Amino acid sequence: MHNYKKLTIWLEAVECCKMIYSFTKDFPDSEKFGLINQLRRAAISIASNIAEGSSRTSQKDFIRFLEIALGSSFEVETQIIIALELNYLKEETGNAILTKITSLQKMIFSFKGKIKTTNQ
Repeated sequence: MHNYKKLTIWLEAVECCKMIYSFTKDFPDSEKFGLINQLRRAAISIASNIAEGSSRTSQKDFIRFLEIALGSSFEVETQIIIALELNYLKEETGNAILTKITSLQKMIFSFKGKIKTTNQ
């Protein structure tokens, strides 16, 4: 079992989530139940799955939750691209979060690999 609060990937996921909550405040009200909701839920899912997976007794289960978190990160990435295409985000803001998400994806993938290697 891992202490998720000390995992860099969890801390970074929380930071991404905070960024997303911050900039989605400026999205049109018509997106309240659309893109805003989807983005926020997917961002929360990243950190939540890392936390939930860390409570699992088997590394295989933890890896599965990391895969779900990784999937949610790609969902967020796609939604950010859509928000940029719809001009809901300034390019600078969108690129900053995309860079952070890409970095987080690499970190999760790498952490998942380390767990697999340790288990073999």
